[in-house]
Amino acid sequence: QVQLVESGGGLVQPGGSLRLSCAAAGFTFSMYAMNWYRQAPGKERELVAAIASAGGSTNYGDSVKGRFTISRDNAKNKNTVYLQMNSLKPEDTAVYYCSTVISGYHYWGQGTQVTVSS
Repeated sequence: QVQLVESGGGLVQPGGSLRLSCAAAGFTFSMYAMNWYRQAPGKERELVAAIASAGGSTNYGDSVKGRFTISRDNAKNKNTVYLQMNSLKPEDTAVYYCSTVISGYHYWGQGTQVTVSS
Protein backbone atom coordinates (compact mmCIF):
# COMPACT_ATOMS: atom_id res chain seq x y z
CA GLN A 1 0.00 0.00 0.00
CA VAL A 2 1.03 3.61 -0.53
CA GLN A 3 2.97 5.03 2.40
CA LEU A 4 4.20 8.60 2.82
CA VAL A 5 6.14 9.40 5.98
CA GLU A 6 7.20 12.97 6.72
CA SER A 7 9.98 14.00 9.06
CA GLY A 8 12.12 17.02 9.88
CA GLY A 9 9.59 19.37 11.44
CA GLY A 10 10.20 21.25 14.65
CA LEU A 11 10.52 24.62 16.34
CA VAL A 12 12.67 27.23 14.64
CA GLN A 13 13.22 30.95 15.14
CA PRO A 14 12.14 33.47 12.51
CA GLY A 15 14.75 33.68 9.77
CA GLY A 16 15.86 30.12 10.38
CA SER A 17 15.82 27.05 8.15
CA LEU A 18 14.43 23.53 8.19
CA ARG A 19 14.52 20.66 5.74
CA LEU A 20 11.53 18.36 5.58
CA SER A 21 11.74 14.85 4.16
CA CYS A 22 9.03 12.52 2.91
CA ALA A 23 9.91 8.86 2.45
CA ALA A 24 7.64 7.09 -0.04
CA ALA A 25 6.87 3.40 -0.42
CA GLY A 26 4.31 1.12 -2.03
CA PHE A 27 4.32 2.64 -5.51
CA THR A 28 6.74 3.43 -8.34
CA PHE A 29 7.95 6.71 -6.90
CA SER A 30 9.77 7.90 -10.02
CA MET A 31 6.55 7.85 -12.07
CA TYR A 32 4.56 10.35 -10.01
CA ALA A 33 4.62 14.02 -9.24
CA MET A 34 4.93 14.84 -5.55
CA ASN A 35 3.55 17.74 -3.54
CA TRP A 36 3.97 19.49 -0.24
CA TYR A 37 0.89 21.07 1.34
CA ARG A 38 0.45 22.83 4.65
CA GLN A 39 -2.43 23.60 6.95
CA ALA A 40 -2.38 26.22 9.67
CA PRO A 41 -4.94 26.24 12.50
CA GLY A 42 -8.27 27.57 11.28
CA LYS A 43 -7.12 27.74 7.67
CA GLU A 44 -7.62 25.59 4.60
CA ARG A 45 -4.89 23.27 3.40
CA GLU A 46 -2.77 25.02 0.76
CA LEU A 47 -0.30 23.83 -1.85
CA VAL A 48 3.25 24.84 -0.95
CA ALA A 49 5.29 23.19 -3.69
CA ALA A 50 5.09 20.52 -6.38
CA ILE A 51 7.68 18.63 -8.37
CA ALA A 52 7.29 16.58 -11.53
CA SER A 53 8.07 12.87 -11.60
CA ALA A 54 11.56 13.30 -13.04
CA GLY A 55 12.21 16.41 -11.00
CA GLY A 56 12.67 18.73 -13.96
CA SER A 57 9.69 20.96 -13.26
CA THR A 58 8.69 22.62 -9.99
CA ASN A 59 5.96 24.98 -8.85
CA TYR A 60 5.57 27.02 -5.69
CA GLY A 61 2.87 28.86 -3.83
CA ASP A 62 3.26 32.63 -4.01
CA SER A 63 3.90 32.92 -0.28
CA VAL A 64 6.99 30.68 -0.38
CA LYS A 65 8.58 31.55 -3.73
CA GLY A 66 12.24 32.38 -3.36
CA ARG A 67 12.39 30.89 0.15
CA PHE A 68 11.44 27.22 -0.24
CA THR A 69 12.92 24.62 -2.59
CA ILE A 70 11.40 21.24 -3.41
CA SER A 71 13.59 18.40 -4.65
CA ARG A 72 13.48 14.64 -4.94
CA ASP A 73 15.73 11.60 -5.01
CA ASN A 74 14.37 8.88 -7.30
CA ALA A 75 17.06 6.34 -6.45
CA LYS A 76 15.41 3.10 -5.35
CA ASN A 77 17.02 3.17 -1.95
CA LYS A 78 15.85 6.75 -1.39
CA ASN A 79 12.38 7.41 -2.91
CA THR A 80 12.27 10.67 -0.98
CA VAL A 81 10.98 14.17 -1.60
CA TYR A 82 12.43 17.12 0.28
CA LEU A 83 11.35 20.63 1.15
CA GLN A 84 14.16 23.03 2.04
CA MET A 85 12.67 25.98 3.90
CA ASN A 86 14.76 29.11 4.39
CA SER A 87 14.01 32.56 5.81
CA LEU A 88 11.14 31.10 7.79
CA LYS A 89 8.43 33.41 9.04
CA PRO A 90 5.87 32.97 11.84
CA GLU A 91 3.17 32.69 9.17
CA ASP A 92 4.88 29.52 7.90
CA THR A 93 3.74 27.78 11.07
CA ALA A 94 1.58 24.84 10.05
CA VAL A 95 1.39 21.09 9.71
CA TYR A 96 3.18 20.14 6.49
CA TYR A 97 1.94 17.19 4.46
CA CYS A 98 3.51 15.22 1.66
CA SER A 99 1.12 13.99 -1.02
CA THR A 100 0.76 12.34 -4.40
CA VAL A 101 -2.09 11.50 -6.74
CA ILE A 102 -2.27 7.99 -8.15
CA SER A 103 -5.14 6.92 -10.44
CA GLY A 104 -7.15 9.92 -9.31
CA TYR A 105 -6.78 9.22 -5.61
CA HIS A 106 -4.97 11.70 -3.39
CA TYR A 107 -2.66 10.05 -0.87
CA TRP A 108 -1.39 11.93 2.19
CA GLY A 109 1.23 11.45 4.84
CA GLN A 110 0.52 11.95 8.52
CA GLY A 111 2.07 15.42 8.53
CA THR A 112 4.91 17.07 10.43
CA GLN A 113 4.52 20.19 12.57
CA VAL A 114 6.59 23.26 11.78
CA THR A 115 6.50 26.08 14.30
CA VAL A 116 8.27 29.37 13.65
CA SER A 117 8.51 31.40 16.82
CA SER A 118 10.98 33.34 18.89
